Parts: sequence; C-alpha cells; structure tokens
Amino acid sequence: MVMSMSERLRHRLLAALIAASGLLVGACSDSSAPTATASVPAPIPNVIAQQSGETAPPPIPAAPQIQARAYYLMDFVSGQVLTASNENERLEPASLTKLMSAYAVFHALKDGRIKLADLVTISPHARAQEGSRMFVNVGTQVSVEDLIQGMIVQSGNDATVALAEHVAGSEPVFVDLMNQYAQKLGMSATHFENSPGMPHPEHYTTARDIGLLSAALIRDYPEYYKWYSQRKFTWNNITQPNRNGLLDRDPTVDGLKTGHTESAGYCLVSSAKRERMRLVSVVMGTSSMRAREDASAALLNYGFRFFETRRLFATGETVVSARVWKGEAEEASMGVIEDVYVTFPRGQENTLSAAADIPDPLLAPLSPSRTVGKLRILQNGQPIGTYALHPLAEVKEAGFFGRMIDDMKLWLK
Repeated sequence: MVMSMSERLRHRLLAALIAASGLLVGACSDSSAPTATASVPAPIPNVIAQQSGETAPPPIPAAPQIQARAYYLMDFVSGQVLTASNENERLEPASLTKLMSAYAVFHALKDGRIKLADLVTISPHARAQEGSRMFVNVGTQVSVEDLIQGMIVQSGNDATVALAEHVAGSEPVFVDLMNQYAQKLGMSATHFENSPGMPHPEHYTTARDIGLLSAALIRDYPEYYKWYSQRKFTWNNITQPNRNGLLDRDPTVDGLKTGHTESAGYCLVSSAKRERMRLVSVVMGTSSMRAREDASAALLNYGFRFFETRRLFATGETVVSARVWKGEAEEASMGVIEDVYVTFPRGQENTLSAAADIPDPLLAPLSPSRTVGKLRILQNGQPIGTYALHPLAEVKEAGFFGRMIDDMKLWLK
C-alpha cells in the first residue's frame, strides 16, 4: 500500500516513539529513583532525519511586511502561530467586538435560552445607536435570525444591542457575559464595555485574543458560521453589502468581520480554507479598507504557500507504551484524547521530532480518564505543541502478592 506524505510522517513518528518506549521506565538506577510524579523524557530527535544525498529543505521567506498596528496569523486546526506583530498590544477593536457579541448570542441559542424565531421588540436604546446600523424602528418586532444577519452582515450597532437586551435583559448584563466568555477562552488582555464596539477607554483587546475568539467561533458554532460569508442583507428596504471585500476577491475566504472607527483604524479578521488547511488572520489599525484587505490577503497567501498542516497522531491510537508497576498488566498503551495536528514549513517535515514524558515509576491503578504524561512535538528542537497522554485501557491494581513483588523490584531498581 502506498502511503501519502502525511501518513509516512505519522508512521515514522509513531514508530520512533514506540521504539524509544524502553527509555520511559528504569531510567534511574540509583537509590534516589524519582517518585511517581517525576517525568523521564524520552527524546526522539530528528525522527524523520534526512537521508544522505537528499537535498536541503527549501527555504521559507520572511513574512510579508504589513502596514498595521498589529497582526496575527494562525492555523485554525493546530492553533500554531505562523507570523505576528504587536499581537499582545492592547488596541481598540471597533466592530470586531461583534465577534464576541455573536459568540454570546450563539451560546444562548445552543443552550436553548433563545430561538432563531424569537421576536425581539426594539427598544429606544437599541434604536438610538450611532454608527453602522440595520435601521430597525422602535417598537417593531424583529426575529433573532434577522437581527443576527443585521449584526454580522450589516455590522448593525442597533441590531447588536437589541440582541444583547434579548439575551440578557439589558446590555450591561450582556457585556458582563461577554467578559466572562473572554476569560474562559483565554483572552487575557481583553475587556469589553459595550456590545457593538463603540470607543471607550476600557474597551480593548489584542490581535492574539481576537484570533483565539475567531477560532472559537468557527470551532464551537459551525452551524452559524454561514452568515459570515453572506454577501448582503436587506432590511427596511435597505440593502447593505458585507463590508469584507475579501469575500469577493478570494473565493476561499468565508469570513469573518470588519471593524472601523477613526481611533481604531480599519480592522479585518479573515478566515480561508484551501484544501484541508484553514487559516485565520487578524489585521488591526490599517489606513483604509483597501489596506486591510491587501494586508489580510498577503498574510493568508503567505501561510498557505509556505506552510502545511498534518495530523500526526489520531485519537485512540497507541503513541507509546510504558511499564506499569503494581498492576494486573505490566504494560500500558498511551494515547491522546484529541487528534494531534502540527503546522510546519512546507518541505521541512524532517525537522520534526517527538518526545514522551511518563512518570517513573508508573503505578497502577490507571484509568483512561487520567492524564499520566505528556507528548511533546518539537521542530528543530523547539517545542511547538504539548498534549496530554492517557492510558488507552484501564489497568487495575494487582493483588497483594503482585504489589509486594513489584515493591521488591522497585527497591532493587
């Protein structure tokens, strides 16, 4: 059977890890052997080392020069950052805020607290919003589904506040939800003061945090992601186009959101999928609509042309085997609970290596729900991902005599 490049890559990594599993036990021979909480690394350097006579891997050019206050490019599946600048600088998000507003609305839909068919009565507060609007009228009733399209496609501040009031009873309570979700997603440098993204000294985020949020939207609510590629929406006899110009320029782009205020500049979060690879780019603080689109296109093209993403280990497959002490079985197979993907420069798969850290001694009982070690993926010796290792099957504790025999072996070890 002919294996693809990604299959060969996974096969060789897996073979090297299994071959090295003997390093995981008995690594300490003196009387000060580590306790069960100590980790014994099993490095697998250059597991796909170049064969003699092979040509050197192709060079990867530097990332394009982007004229923006901050930018961030990440692979959606692996979560790895391909290039970034000022990604941790606090900046005004403008209407990128509506990504979190949408996240909170989608969460309410998933929980069943609201429905797409719900009719929302438009309040004076919602109608009074300035800036981009859906043009809803006070006292009229608009469905949640229409308001979502008004928020996403038209970037309507009025639609966003109407949704906030419907979900939480008032906009301030909704904003509190937004901040709670931001913390749960790891958006550690983000704080919201309103739902549409109006300027405020305490309303800020970072390019990195927006990248995390964008990936969470795609991952957690795929059923609603379709609205981010919708080209236009009509309400009150007013048709407004989606402000994301990349949707027309690049057929692989299917989201996400624009933002602009005079103080924030022109911002754009884009996501595109080409073949099996999806990238998310964040550009904040450019000088014009065209500039944010050009910058986003340059980042996406750079990522797709010079990087690739592959699955290395699948859920449930044996990554490494380890000696188990005081158990009914003497060996346990270890694996990951989620598929492990890695993003690396094209043509440089030979720079990847893997290492497994397992406690020594590893004591029974063991359960698949228990984390017993970690798998580290490295590129050129530098860590690019760490994943929890779990037993693939339960290992029960041995009987009295079995435990006693292993106690003696460990004492002599």
